Amino acid sequence: MIKTQDIQRPPKELIDALKEIGAATIAGTLGHMGFRNPHMVGPVSQTRGKSIVGPALTLQFLPQRPDLFSEGEYADPETQLHRHVLYHVQEGDVVVVDARGDMSSGVFGDMMSTYFRGRGGAGIVIDGCMRDRPNVEKLDLSLWLRGWTPNYHVQTSIYPNAVNVPIACGGVTVIPGDIIVADDDGVVVLPVAMAAKVIEESQTHHDWEEFSRAKLMEGGSLQRYYPLHDDARAEYDDWLRNPGGR
Repeated sequence: MIKTQDIQRPPKELIDALKEIGAATIAGTLGHMGFRNPHMVGPVSQTRGKSIVGPALTLQFLPQRPDLFSEGEYADPETQLHRHVLYHVQEGDVVVVDARGDMSSGVFGDMMSTYFRGRGGAGIVIDGCMRDRPNVEKLDLSLWLRGWTPNYHVQTSIYPNAVNVPIACGGVTVIPGDIIVADDDGVVVLPVAMAAKVIEESQTHHDWEEFSRAKLMEGGSLQRYYPLHDDARAEYDDWLRNPGGR
């Protein structure tokens, strides 16, 4: 059997804390921290209302080349690397696939998705497509894709080359073990080393935004409450001290 390396998973407490924060807030916080565009462009939610947070298992596709790839080699299923990324799936993991934006290759289908579901994976992100949509949708998976195709994964122009290596997905570098945050706004990549600071900053942002939203709903001044002006800081501090009055 082909041996592929596993990932180092981030502490569970980081994952749990991030589940309370949306992709937009995390993307904005990362932007202020110097990670200007952590958002993957291309993969979009196929299952509205679902959100996930989990470590990235990565799968890299490359363009087919006759001296490097022959579909005849796939007579042995264990040479199919798209299977091997799934072998590493643990509960809460996210499979992230650089399929080069290809719209004619279905990276996973019904059976692979069923296996992923049975392993307890959190979701799948593909800069490309899946296949077997009617059956896959019955699995109630959390999916962010470019679209769907009836073709199988190596039918046209790409082939899986590596598992759990750095990839580019939707224009963003993904290192195996990075934290993936995805919801209806899209998919965001969060480096583990930045997670604790993002949680701290995001909580502060969430609190004053909740305060400001309430004031704006009452007809308050946009200039005063969004972003929170220094003149409103004392009012906000009183609000923080009086949670029962919210």
